[in-house]
Amino acid sequence: MARKLGRTTDQRLALLRNLASDLIIHERIETTEAKAKELRSVVDKMITLGKRGDLHARRQAAAFLYNKEASEEDSVLQKLFNDVAKRYEDRQGGYTRVLKLGERQGDGAKMAIIELV
Repeated sequence: MARKLGRTTDQRLALLRNLASDLIIHERIETTEAKAKELRSVVDKMITLGKRGDLHARRQAAAFLYNKEASEEDSVLQKLFNDVAKRYEDRQGGYTRVLKLGERQGDGAKMAIIELV
């Protein structure tokens, strides 16, 4: 069963879409441990779509990810399909790493860094 993260379905989906898009752009983000663990499976699926590389996979990824600009010339989709997927051609899953950081000062939430391996 997936984590609900204290949100309704549409809020949770928007959160995961936003975090997945940011992780693909920046390749490393800091968030809570629960969000990082939930994000891991989402990003692995996106990278698997990127490795497939066909038009249907590109449209499936475009339907999920937000259309953010990775740089002046690249969007999230272009970075996913051209850079990130090429890096993991020979790897069979396990594209992300979650590093635990400890507790956040303000509310004591367990923090983690999630990054592309």
